[in-house]
Amino acid sequence: MAKIEKTPTGEFHSGYGCIIMTAVVAVVAFIVWWSWYSLVTMDKEIGLLTQPMPVTMPAISPQPGLEQRLADFAKAANEGQTADLTLTVAELNALLLLAPDGGNGTYKDMLRVKSLDAANRLIVTDASLPMNTAKFWEDTKRYLVGEIDFALEMTALGPDAKVSVVRIPGKTVPEGMLKGMQMYGYLGPYQAHPTIGPVLKAIKQVRIETEGLRLSTEP
Repeated sequence: MAKIEKTPTGEFHSGYGCIIMTAVVAVVAFIVWWSWYSLVTMDKEIGLLTQPMPVTMPAISPQPGLEQRLADFAKAANEGQTADLTLTVAELNALLLLAPDGGNGTYKDMLRVKSLDAANRLIVTDASLPMNTAKFWEDTKRYLVGEIDFALEMTALGPDAKVSVVRIPGKTVPEGMLKGMQMYGYLGPYQAHPTIGPVLKAIKQVRIETEGLRLSTEP
């Protein structure tokens, strides 16, 4: 049997490999530089917007029967029944008492619902949010103190609350920082809660009304 020999049809130059390796190194170097630059720049911007100490939020009054109403809503939904539930501002604040500690504290220390903006479909809150510094390994915090409006959106696990607008007196929040905050869902800690988790999953429609937040099992 004749022996098959592979014969190159084009020329190869060792410089090609050098060019490719140089391009790869350049890309990696750019990614490292951009990550460092973004971290330092954002750290400085956050530093201009925050303060070293949090503010103390007003006390929350527990709402008798609230957890039972939530449980009844979830039970009706799981049994295929139509269910509606309206939560007032006071009840929304009471729900903050049930939020677990995510590692930076609990929502009861960070947020207070002030009002419901039915026209713009927003939940208006006072906020004192802890934020890391660039030296995250030192576990130091600074605090964004101002107003945050939350918009609600539907997910596979029910509604989630995401930042829509941030207002800090006398300051302007950079667009990049705002977009970063808008990526985080604030109802995530509730999804595994034994009482609130089933309620969230049962919700198919949310409406922000003047008198309260209306939840429904009907789309």
